[in-house]
Amino acid sequence: MCAKTYKKEKRPFSSQVVEGVERAPSRAMLRAVGFKDADFHKPQIGIASTWSMVTPCNMHIDQLAKEAERGVDVSGGKAVTFNTITISDGVSMGTEGMKYSLVSREVIADSIETVVACEGFDGVVAFGGCDKNMPGCLIALARLNRPAVFVYGGTILPGCYCGKDVDIVSVFEAVGQFSKGEISAEQLTGIERAAIPGAGSCGGMYTANTMASAIEAMGMSLPNSSSRIAESKEKREESHGAGRAVMQLIEKGIKPSDILTRPAFLNAVAVVTALGGSTNAVLHLLAMARAAKVRLVLGDFTTIGKKVPVLADLKPSGKYAMADLAAVGGVAPLMARLLKKGLLDGDCLTVTGKTLKQNLAHVKPYPRQQEIIRPFSRPIKKEGHLVILKGNLAPDGAVAKISGKEGLAFSGKAIVFNSEEEAMKKILDGTVKKGHVVVIRYEGPKGGPGMREMLAPTSAIVGKGLGQEVALITDGRFSGGSHGFVIGHITPEAHVGGLLAIVKNGDPIAIDALKRSITLAVPAAEIKRRFADWKPPPPRYKTGVLAKYAQLVGSASEGAVTC
Repeated sequence: MCAKTYKKEKRPFSSQVVEGVERAPSRAMLRAVGFKDADFHKPQIGIASTWSMVTPCNMHIDQLAKEAERGVDVSGGKAVTFNTITISDGVSMGTEGMKYSLVSREVIADSIETVVACEGFDGVVAFGGCDKNMPGCLIALARLNRPAVFVYGGTILPGCYCGKDVDIVSVFEAVGQFSKGEISAEQLTGIERAAIPGAGSCGGMYTANTMASAIEAMGMSLPNSSSRIAESKEKREESHGAGRAVMQLIEKGIKPSDILTRPAFLNAVAVVTALGGSTNAVLHLLAMARAAKVRLVLGDFTTIGKKVPVLADLKPSGKYAMADLAAVGGVAPLMARLLKKGLLDGDCLTVTGKTLKQNLAHVKPYPRQQEIIRPFSRPIKKEGHLVILKGNLAPDGAVAKISGKEGLAFSGKAIVFNSEEEAMKKILDGTVKKGHVVVIRYEGPKGGPGMREMLAPTSAIVGKGLGQEVALITDGRFSGGSHGFVIGHITPEAHVGGLLAIVKNGDPIAIDALKRSITLAVPAAEIKRRFADWKPPPPRYKTGVLAKYAQLVGSASEGAVTC
């Protein structure tokens, strides 16, 4: 055990809580939770755990948090673990409960900030294992600006059904296949039972793995944190290492503001692009940048997308799972490739205390025979898949995920729904047909409220065999598991008077990924007439957290943040 004595400047917050005669009551409280005399002279490190049994993504994180505790304690600090919430998108998807999903990002950020600032922790190790708790953690760490390391809980291993890998998206798509009569009830149940074999986050390049990769690219987690299996020796060792690393950051005086710079965020966008990551990365990176006081705008995704190709053949659009990528070396070799090509800024500082370039200097390249990460000479897509669209339907922007497999343009007739539930019913009963542009509105940050993910309807469309025959547009958002011709984050949203609010069945809508446009082909006079008859709908919630969120939240084009 390290017996080093730390000066007050290395424990500027905890010293205010525990030093002096007048702080005797504070020390008395802390003795009851295990503090000894020597601990009052050590930096206190908050271990922010998102452990919960509501989701397999986080069910193992309590054990990882204990490893981080040990890493802090053997390095001369005093670790104090506390919990914050997590919710399960996979459980709540397609229900009214999903409205709380994006809201949970803000609750998590606020709760971590509250505990760390209240208790006077000098540093933080934060654990996230599911979509919203990762950006929630980073928002808090940026606000607090105390030495900090983020640890990703890790990816799940794929399940197996009839010799094929399956995951949670397989189940959602099986619902559509069952409604079409392509699989039996027994097969649906078999997929359901096999899809989630244990702990860890959804196994493709869905939102959890996307955000973990982005955070690694920004330098806020240890190298290859994003591509380790949840239930593995490597993940436990990393968690222990994070506890050691935060103590080194305290020694060196390195804070998140030294790491979370504009070049670091642009590195994250580049890595997300090369991986073919989730559209939620746009929303979350904008929010994280705002917390870090860094300028990041929708146009940055366009600029980087023109330079960085999609190299990863990962689900949902591709073949492979994150576990497959972990087996061939993880995300670090991809970052090394991007750095060598001049597509990353290698001078960015990281939580190792070294620059990104130094971290990647000795990374082994991928094996020659692997096909998960393509070479630059043979990309999945020559330009980025995250396409920012603008036009009269989305003057402030919309986000499309265009892999190239679903085509680059779509024109069709609108079929309009005022909620996800309405749309889902009509997709499954066959009302939605080839050539339709499914419009799901009043699902934005304010209108939902909460900006639900549309994984259930997009998966049902794919399951019904309409993935290339139908487009879906919404002021809501998409799961990282969504694929097909889908456009979300339409801003301004319908609830605040965006053009989406007055779209009618049969209206022609044109989407062009090359021109980066989304257009409602209705005469201006008719649009004016419709708006004259339109009235904002009343709030769906008048009390509680959703009502509070609806009052505070901003536009999706700026990250849908509440402060």
